[in-house]
Amino acid sequence: MLRKIKRQLEAAREEWMLPKPAKRERRNDRSGLSAVDPGIDQIIDEGAAWLARAQDFSPTTDGGVARDYSLISGWSTSYPETTGYIVGTMIEYSKLRNLSEYRERAKRMLDWFAAIQFPEGGFQGGRIDSEPRVPVTFNTGQILLGLAAGVAEFNDYREQMCLAAQWLVDTQDTDGCWRRYPTPFAEAGEKAYETHVAWGLVEAARLQPERDFAVAARTNIEWALGKQQANGWVADCCLDDPGRPLSHTLGYFLRGLIEAYRFFEEPELLAAARLTADNLLDCLAEDGFLAGRFLPDWEPAVSWVCLTGSVQIAHCWLLLYQITGDPRYRDAGALANRFVRRTIKVDALPEARGGVKGSFPVDGSYGRYQYLNWATKFCIDSNILEQEVTADKYP
Repeated sequence: MLRKIKRQLEAAREEWMLPKPAKRERRNDRSGLSAVDPGIDQIIDEGAAWLARAQDFSPTTDGGVARDYSLISGWSTSYPETTGYIVGTMIEYSKLRNLSEYRERAKRMLDWFAAIQFPEGGFQGGRIDSEPRVPVTFNTGQILLGLAAGVAEFNDYREQMCLAAQWLVDTQDTDGCWRRYPTPFAEAGEKAYETHVAWGLVEAARLQPERDFAVAARTNIEWALGKQQANGWVADCCLDDPGRPLSHTLGYFLRGLIEAYRFFEEPELLAAARLTADNLLDCLAEDGFLAGRFLPDWEPAVSWVCLTGSVQIAHCWLLLYQITGDPRYRDAGALANRFVRRTIKVDALPEARGGVKGSFPVDGSYGRYQYLNWATKFCIDSNILEQEVTADKYP
């Protein structure tokens, strides 16, 4: 009873202290999902413009992208981890729209990485001004994705890419797990979603096939598959609650498997990816709602949507459609993307316009009251892919 009273008092205090924009956004979200879908092209363009503003308005003005825009505290400082994989999105968007500005933005991000890389090859966790400033496996893997994109696009940053990849190889345990350099900003323990780190090694291996990067990637994938349950659910696959993983971290796990299959072309990897992806299909509601967390029997653990996870999983479904031709994946990806598009404002103030919130409603417990740079990045990627794969159905 005392705990319940305490929670009620804390909620009342938060309500009283919320700025008006946060209260307004919460009220709007709680009134229901917008009936208006702005459409794929507008969401791609507004999202890219929002990422550009997030780079320009980062208080640290270092070339990195602000972690988020908060309806409570404003723009955050730059976030190395997610800026890492935003590089590839900037390059792809610059080609899609023939806008050299976005290619140059990607280069500024890469130059920043060259300046902040630790001598041994790793990269820090958290925002650029976070403490402690220590190398972290997951963050290094995400920045490795950006460095590999930089090598492919600019024929530069190869030294930084190889240094980061080799650091991941050297710090990997013999069973394929990375345990030595965890992030200090998440709960301790093994992380099955570090298949997304293995993907970074795969991209480095494409560019440096003579190195042992691919071996380390495949070893991690094999270890992570030991966490996959018979029903496709994944243990130890969350930032802070392994018994109720986020759709976001499940999306990381699934993307790592798919990219491993695309590289190694081993049927068992595709079967494992489809096991998780197919069970997620059963969790998708008719309007595109996908719960933000799942229990081990795939029952929803929360009533809110993790928008990041929704577009990540949508992207994975669309990739699986490309691989298998199964229309269920195409249709599910389009449905989940449409749900997220209907949460995005394209007529708001610049801080919010085109940005993707952490949760819907906005007071859900992932990225609460924040527009997240990685949610926006994954939304752009997934919508670009949807436009490509649905061209045959919707010419």
